[in-house]
Amino acid sequence: MLKIGSPLTSVAKKALLCGSGELGKEVTMELQRYGIEVIAVDRYANAPAMQVAHRSYVINMLDGKQLRELIEREKPDFIIPEVEAIATPTLVELEKEGFNVIPTANATLLTMNREGIRRLAAEELGLPTATYRFADTYEEFKEAIAQIGIPCVVKPVMSSSGHGQSTVKCEADVDLAWQEAQEGGRAGAGRVIVEGFVDFDYEITLLTVRHSGGTTTLEPIGHHQVSGDYRESWQPQPMTVSALDKAKEIAHKITGALGGYGIFGVEMFIKGDEVIFSEVSPRPHDTGMVTMISQDLSEFALHARAVLGMPIPEIRFFGPSASKAIVVEGDTDKVVFSNLEEILSEKGVQIRIFGKPEVKGHRRYGVLLATDETVEKALEKVERAYAKLQVEILPR
Repeated sequence: MLKIGSPLTSVAKKALLCGSGELGKEVTMELQRYGIEVIAVDRYANAPAMQVAHRSYVINMLDGKQLRELIEREKPDFIIPEVEAIATPTLVELEKEGFNVIPTANATLLTMNREGIRRLAAEELGLPTATYRFADTYEEFKEAIAQIGIPCVVKPVMSSSGHGQSTVKCEADVDLAWQEAQEGGRAGAGRVIVEGFVDFDYEITLLTVRHSGGTTTLEPIGHHQVSGDYRESWQPQPMTVSALDKAKEIAHKITGALGGYGIFGVEMFIKGDEVIFSEVSPRPHDTGMVTMISQDLSEFALHARAVLGMPIPEIRFFGPSASKAIVVEGDTDKVVFSNLEEILSEKGVQIRIFGKPEVKGHRRYGVLLATDETVEKALEKVERAYAKLQVEILPR
C-alpha cells in the first residue's frame, strides 16, 4: 500500500525529475496532485518544470559524478528520467543500490541510445524495423550509406525532437547529413545510425501505459513531423483493424521487454496493414500532448498514476482532437504572446505556453489544442488558432 506524507516534511514521498522541459512540467503538476514532493533537475536554469517544482538544481546530467551526488543527497523515492541526455550507467548503478528508476534503469539505458533499442527490437524480439547500420567515423558512414542505399535517414544515436536528423535524397546530401548528425547529438559528435527509407502511408505514436493493473494502449495518435520534430498530432488516427492489432502487439512486446511502470511512446510506420517499429520512449511523448484535451487522464496523469503504482481501471476518450506546436525562431530571451482572447473565443480550443527562458535557433514554446466532431475539423481549428496567434521576438 502506497503511503504519501506531506511535502517538505520528513515523511514526504519525493520524485526527482532528470529533465525539466514542458513534458516534465506536466508530470510535476500531476505528481503534486497526489502530494508528491518534486525536485526538478536540468542543464539550464528556469526550465519549465523548475517553475512549478518544490525546488530545482542545474547540473550536467551526463556527468555521472554530479548526478550521483545529487541523488544521494536528495534520496528520492522515484527517479524519473524525462530526457535522453543522462548518465544512464550511473542510474543502473544506483538502481542496483536500491534506488527506484522509472520505468527501470535498463529501459532508460536502452532507449537513450538508438542502437540499444534497435538491437532489442529487431535482433532480440524479432520486430519488423527499417534496415539499419551504425557508424562511428565518416568512412564508416559512407560505407553504411552504400550498403543501405539512397534515399536513407541519418540520425545521431543520441538525440531528441529531431535534432541532428536528416534525409539523404541524393549524393549531394551525404556530407551535410554527416555534419548535421555530428552537431545535433545530445552528447556531442559521435556514433550515428543510417536507416533505410521506409515507404509508409502514415506514422503513429501508440501510447502504452504499464501499471499495477496491467498494460493499456490508448487511441492511436497520428502526427506530422519536420526533420523529425513534431509539428501537429491528432487522435485517433484511422487504422484498419489488422494494423491496429499488430501495432498493439508490437507495443506490448517492446514495453514488456523494457519492463517497469509508466507510459511509453511507441512510434511505428504504417503501410496498409503492415506495421514497422520505429522507436520507443519510456516517458511521455511530445505527440501525446494532444491527450491534454482528448481524454480525462492525459499521458502525464497516466504516467504519474502508473509511477506511483496505482491502478488505471478506465481511460475515457472524449473524441477527435488535435494539437499544433508553437515553434519560435530567433535568438532572444524575450518572447511575448498576444491575441489569446481571440484564439480562445472559439469553442473547443485551448493553449499551453511552456515558459521557456530563451530560444537560440528554433524551439517549441507552446502548444495549441482543439477538439471537434472529426479529426479534420480539430486540425482546422488549431490551424486557425495558430494563424491568430501573435508572437513578438524582442532583442536581448
